[in-house]
Amino acid sequence: LKHFFNPANMSSKAAAAAPKAAAPAKAAAPAKAAAAPAPATPKLPLPESVLKRRKRDQVLAATKKKLKAKTQKDNKAKRRTIFKRAEKYVKEYRTTEREAIRLKHVAKKSNKFYVPSEAKLAFVIRIRGINGVSPKVRKVLQLFRLLQINNGVFVKLNKATINMLRIVEPYIAYGYPNLKSVKELIYKRGYAKINRQRIALTDNSLIEKVLSSRGLICMEDLVHEIFTVGPNFKSATNFLWPFKLNTPTGGWKHKLTHFCEGGDYGNREDLINALIHSMV
Repeated sequence: LKHFFNPANMSSKAAAAAPKAAAPAKAAAPAKAAAAPAPATPKLPLPESVLKRRKRDQVLAATKKKLKAKTQKDNKAKRRTIFKRAEKYVKEYRTTEREAIRLKHVAKKSNKFYVPSEAKLAFVIRIRGINGVSPKVRKVLQLFRLLQINNGVFVKLNKATINMLRIVEPYIAYGYPNLKSVKELIYKRGYAKINRQRIALTDNSLIEKVLSSRGLICMEDLVHEIFTVGPNFKSATNFLWPFKLNTPTGGWKHKLTHFCEGGDYGNREDLINALIHSMV
């Protein structure tokens, strides 16, 4: 065995390879030197315009926040006021209605007739066109703002307006609307006249903007002022654009015949409410 493992007896090739195998591993290559840190860039100051813009935006945001809070507070107080006014008007309408019923019962018990007070409010609808209209009639229709067929307006009844209605009676249908008809017209067909423009009444702010000086700030104020023919009736009706109504259901029967004779024109008194309902 000694002879077998003796390096002297190994072949020259194996002997040449032996020292290579026994030689120690070469030392690993030295690690690369760490990268040197980049020099710090000096921080430049922001431009003056950017600073001014930031400051301006902060001021605007603070102002907007304060304004929003104030508007919300004012709207809350306004809603409370409007609700109280609406409650007061409802009580007033109910009291008036019950008083009329009571007076009827009193008159019936004493074998008398109850005669209600004369109407103070009329709703006038134009039913005929311009053919064959005399200058006087045309002028009265213009004063009533009835420029188109199926236009309607509220009119305060006094001696002057009653005489004017008689002049144009063959061209109009009119009567005395109740509270329901007034509300229906204003809420469904109400348009405001603001800067000579026809604007739909979608918000109380439109009314407040024009009529706040008259003490009218909401739709209920407008309805109450018109239905009761209050002191600001003229301002309220001028604020409203003339109502543009549809042709009544089933059409007109006979425009050239008086209502009392089965036609359409003339005074219908309380029966105007059915006509309004069919035209809204």
